[in-house]
Amino acid sequence: MFARLMPHEGRFFTFFSEHAALIVQGAVELKAMMDDMRETESRARNIKTIENRADTITHQTIQLLHQTFITPIDRDEIHQLITRMDDILDLMEDVSQSVFLYDIHHIPDEAKRLAEICVACTEKVSQAVKLLDNMANAEQIMKICGEIDRYETDADQVLRAAMAKLFRTESD
Repeated sequence: MFARLMPHEGRFFTFFSEHAALIVQGAVELKAMMDDMRETESRARNIKTIENRADTITHQTIQLLHQTFITPIDRDEIHQLITRMDDILDLMEDVSQSVFLYDIHHIPDEAKRLAEICVACTEKVSQAVKLLDNMANAEQIMKICGEIDRYETDADQVLRAAMAKLFRTESD
């Protein structure tokens, strides 16, 4: 009963939504990089900038977590959600930096397809995160999670096909 009278901190959901929007921006930049290899340096720089902004939100969220007595959802879940979302952007940055640093000029169709899936998946993550502030949205969130799972399955299939193609056809 006492917990219901205590104020709840709502900025967590704002931070989640802002971070999710940055994940989508990063995915869009990564896809643009895969589509036009003439701009790898600027795209990698853009993704790094986006990732740095997301790191700031991650830090603010964790700092707020340590300052908040009553959180709207479980503390561990808040920490896990924001760090996992940060991991998504970290991986996108790793890919973009690798493409730039290794001076890759040709991107296989499968990599382009993976970038498309990445954009679609991050858009779904953003949709789900925006619904977290109201548990009445649980059914809709679970539906979106199912869609994300299907994208992951598609990405796994594309990755396997790319690996098989690489080992069958690549001479170098």
